[in-house]
Amino acid sequence: MSEAVAVIVGASGGIGGALCKTLNQRACFDQVIELNRQSLNLCDEASIARAAKALPARGVQLIVNAVGFLHDDMQFPEKNLGYLNSTSLAYNFAVNAIGPALLMKHFFPLLPRDDRAVFANLSARVGSIEDNRLGGWYGYRSSKAALNQLVRTAAIELARTHPHAICVALHPGTVATKLSEPFVNKGQSIFSPSKAAQHLLTVIENLEPQDTGNFYDWRGNSIPW
Repeated sequence: MSEAVAVIVGASGGIGGALCKTLNQRACFDQVIELNRQSLNLCDEASIARAAKALPARGVQLIVNAVGFLHDDMQFPEKNLGYLNSTSLAYNFAVNAIGPALLMKHFFPLLPRDDRAVFANLSARVGSIEDNRLGGWYGYRSSKAALNQLVRTAAIELARTHPHAICVALHPGTVATKLSEPFVNKGQSIFSPSKAAQHLLTVIENLEPQDTGNFYDWRGNSIPW
């Protein structure tokens, strides 16, 4: 029998690193493969393809994409339309939507056809169109909404060849990482990366094939599109 393998994309980030650590502690997989910026670049399809070819051809039962972009030293979430610019919008979509789509393109073939497997992309509640009541954050919101549609569409295709596979979008809650640090409000509920990883893995463990193509929060509750 082949080894059971978990692959974490974005292992150098707060949530990705915590997922790797928690999976290793639980020893529920024979191998936990950590992919970081040196392993692949979501803005470079060739690097994604190379990373996929380097992974085991069998036994990949869990893939989590924990890469996401909200801000850096040059770009911050837009407060209103006046802050929009094409470069920032394009980068949000490149990392949060296009990259994950290409990741699914090249990594789906690694999933077993006859056994349970999960491909989870970390999304965000602010990507929900129905739940948007505050506005702002145009690039992040819209790129995560695009990610959700890509996950939904890819899940439908995956189910045709991999009936036991599950492809979902997951909202980890507000986590104490560099991504969310500047935007945490006083008194707001916030999780450590370790606690967020535990929540996410619990949700993943409880997923069934009929859950594929859906959007869940850290409690396992469905989030409206």
